[in-house]
Parts: sequence; C-alpha cells; structure tokens
Amino acid sequence: MTGLFTLLKKGSKSSLMAAIVNFVLGTLKLVAYIFTGNVAMFAEMMHSYGDAANQLFVWVGSAVSKKAPNEKFPFGYGRLVNIVCLFAVIIVAILAYETVLEGFHHVMHPTHQEQTMQQFLIAVGVLLIGVVLEGTVLYKAGQEVLEEVHKPTNGIHPFTTSYANIGRAKPATKLVFMEDTVATGGGVIALIAIVIARFTGWTQIEGIVSIIIGLAMFYVVFKVFMENAAGAIGRADEEMEVHASKVILEHPEVSDIKRLVVMKEGEDKHVEALIEVRNHEFNLRQLTEIKKEITNNLLQQPHVTDVNIEIMEDDGLDDWKSGNGSSINRNIYE
Repeated sequence: MTGLFTLLKKGSKSSLMAAIVNFVLGTLKLVAYIFTGNVAMFAEMMHSYGDAANQLFVWVGSAVSKKAPNEKFPFGYGRLVNIVCLFAVIIVAILAYETVLEGFHHVMHPTHQEQTMQQFLIAVGVLLIGVVLEGTVLYKAGQEVLEEVHKPTNGIHPFTTSYANIGRAKPATKLVFMEDTVATGGGVIALIAIVIARFTGWTQIEGIVSIIIGLAMFYVVFKVFMENAAGAIGRADEEMEVHASKVILEHPEVSDIKRLVVMKEGEDKHVEALIEVRNHEFNLRQLTEIKKEITNNLLQQPHVTDVNIEIMEDDGLDDWKSGNGSSINRNIYE
C-alpha cells in the first residue's frame, strides 16, 4: 500500500488539481441546478463531473507510467500515459458532441423561460467561481508546462509563453492545459452570453456559445488524440534529435554522427547513437571514458532516461550533415 501511495505522488499534479477543482465545480453547479431548475446548468454540472473523472483517470495513468522497468517491460511503462490520454480524449469527445448537440437544439428551438433575478445571480455567481477556479488550474498547468521546458514560471508567463511551448510538454500536462484553456475561455463567453440573453432577450446566443465551446473541445480532442496515438505506437522525437546531436558534437573527440534516434516512451526519451571519433588510436579505456561523458551529458537533458552510445572510427564522410542513413558495415567499438 505504501508503494502505491509513493507511486501516486509521481502523478501529474495539474491533473489531480483539475480533478479536484472540477468535482467542486460540479457540486456547486448541482446546487445551482436545484435552486434554478436551469437545464443548461444541469448540463454544466454533468460536464464538470465528467471532466473530474477524466482528469482523475489521467492522474492515475501518469503515475503508473512511472513504474520502474522490469523483465516483462524492460523499457518501462512510459507509453501507458499515452494510452490513458487516448481514453481520456474519448470522454472529452463525448462531452463535446453533447455540448454541440445541446447548443444546436437551443439555437433551433430557443426557450423563453423567464428567470428571476435570484436565479440569474446564482447562475452568474457559479460561472464566476468556475472561471476563477478553472483559471487557477490553467495557471498551474501553464507553470508545469514552463517548468518542463525550463522557462520562467513567474508573472503572466503561464498565461502567455506557455502556449508557445505547449508542444514540448508532457502528455498529461498538455491535456490538462488545453482542456482548461477551453474551460476557462468557455466560462467567460458563457457568462457574457447569459448576461446578453438576460438583458436583450436573445436566448439563441447561449446555444451559439455552446456550439463554439463544443467545437473548441473537438479541436483539443483532435490534437491530443493524434499526438498520443503516435506516442502509443512509438515515434521518434525529431526536435530532441537535433538537440541531442548538438550535445554529442560538442564533445571535442567526436567528429561525426553516423546514426541518431530519440524514441519517446510516454514522458521518457531513449537515445541511441552511433558516433565517430577523431583519433583512431584510442584504447578501450579512453573510448569508455568518451562514451561515459557523452552519456552523462545526454542524461542531463529533459526527460532523457536511457542512453545507448556506440563508437566507431571516423570514415571521412560527413554523415550527420548530409543526412545519410545507410547501414554500417564497419568496426564498432562498444
């Protein structure tokens, strides 16, 4: 049991925080629905509870994915977080569909039910609380994004520069960040729509906003699904390959890179490289020292957990710059 709790502590903090916040919001919206009888508030309540279950699922998956490798799974459980995120976006897709469908029905068949001022204030108050809480989770997720890419996390950076770096974030963090971007933005425009509908009588605007939010959720589904599907299958990280090549070529004894692959296993990255050295007279101890230095430098890079380096003598060809990926039939020092 102690081991389980220790493992769960390694889960995505932003996912856990989002799950708690959405559960609280769902409960607030349930109370608001009881007092107002507003069907839209009931839908929002179900949406929040669905998001809470979704984020809890992601949190557990991200924790279990950090379980240590064993004989059965020698590369660890890293891809599990990709699989979990795939299941999570299915939930989001269902919610997005229901949101768009409800919005469409509301546009085609608008209701003109009169709300008392008390009911209006309750609805506005709950949405305001929702925007604040969702914005807090979004800020925290933005901080995690920036921490993972070693960028400043203070001030308004989590609301600004985090969007430019979201592509390099962990799958669970990215899912939470994108979902809460939609949730926070959706809460703001839903609040505006309720106010406009109240004072102008144009109730169709609530349906239009619902459709917009649903389409934004579908965009999140598409982006997250495509990335995690590739991650579950196993894909090369081209951006990290470029960065790793710079780290390797910085070593004074390395003349070229014959082959370099960086594979993503969930949040973890595995580096395999075949490099060429300048001096043909190196003994085994010197080659081992070069290999150790390069390996240590690569392990210091974000999310790199495993490095396999092979060394061969310089063949006089500029393979890395030319992009030649042909097979090698030469002596290789390990």
